[in-house]
Amino acid sequence: YTSGTTGRSKGAMLTHGNLLSNAVTLKDYWGWTATGGPDGRGDVLIHALPIFHVHGLFVAIHGALINGSKMIWFAKFDPKAVLAAMPRATVFMGVPTLYVRLLAEPGLTKDAAKNMRLFIAGSAPLLIETFTEWQQRTGHTILERYGMSETIMLTSNPYAADKRHAGQTERRGATVGFPLPGVGLRVVDDANKPLPVGEIGNIQVQGPNVFKGYWRMPEKTKEEFTADGWFKTGDVGKVDARDYVSIVGRSKDLIISGGYNVYPAEIEGYINDMPGVAESALVGVPHPDFGEVGVAVVIAKPGASLNPDAIVAQLKSQLANFKIPKKCFVVPELPRNTMGKVQKNLLREQYKGLFA
Repeated sequence: YTSGTTGRSKGAMLTHGNLLSNAVTLKDYWGWTATGGPDGRGDVLIHALPIFHVHGLFVAIHGALINGSKMIWFAKFDPKAVLAAMPRATVFMGVPTLYVRLLAEPGLTKDAAKNMRLFIAGSAPLLIETFTEWQQRTGHTILERYGMSETIMLTSNPYAADKRHAGQTERRGATVGFPLPGVGLRVVDDANKPLPVGEIGNIQVQGPNVFKGYWRMPEKTKEEFTADGWFKTGDVGKVDARDYVSIVGRSKDLIISGGYNVYPAEIEGYINDMPGVAESALVGVPHPDFGEVGVAVVIAKPGASLNPDAIVAQLKSQLANFKIPKKCFVVPELPRNTMGKVQKNLLREQYKGLFA
């Protein structure tokens, strides 16, 4: 079942062929090995993800199973227990929230992570601050990737040299890397026409990993595939000159204010860079003049004090006027689902009457 962050969860009909194709591809692309490792018998996975979701149930477990690897299994995530397991393991997969909680542990050091081979993040956007701090604290660069319940994994930053992209090895923060081997990815406008490099548009995909449709929802299934067989992910993003894919947000999160498109991820990036800000979310709410306007909801770092008016004032010096949130709120926490995704639908509901 899908996460349901933008609506009701839907059953995604994934075949054995979908699952196998993705597992085989990732075994090679992420360098799973049956030799080496802490006991000489190859990779060992720390599994601390829920198994009612694609990330834990398929991506993590199938990676270990198809490689014949041992798993160190946790019924729930405990940062201290995960740290204690690292000397006996080589691979860890987590959502960004888990990495933030691990960074809060004084025991997370380069020595603690020296036996680890690979840290993978996904299921929600990884803040560049988390990406950079993890590098500094552990000496490891998190590999961020992109996938969906309907497609399993679609793209990944490189683990080793990617032969299809001039041997590039850089894992770039704020990107989700390249389309995986066998996966097609294109960025199109609302008329379904391909967009030039660097332009933001709707992401569509095809490949052996793409599901057969939504369970008992034939009309919805038909609606989400193009006439030439590409799946409409509902995500908005771009591909740069080096073929790295960046996700800007969900199409349902797009704000159209006074006829202009406002992409929340861009504004959130500016807010997140401000001193004292831990994280932010921008949502669109109804407005009598502009149709829709942005409302920023911000969390402060521990011990920091934030002024909502000062945040808006700073944005005015950095962005075009139509992108500026009309209101800003500082709150203790953002609503999240169990995979750490911010539930923007709940925020929209909470603030929808602000300008009524």
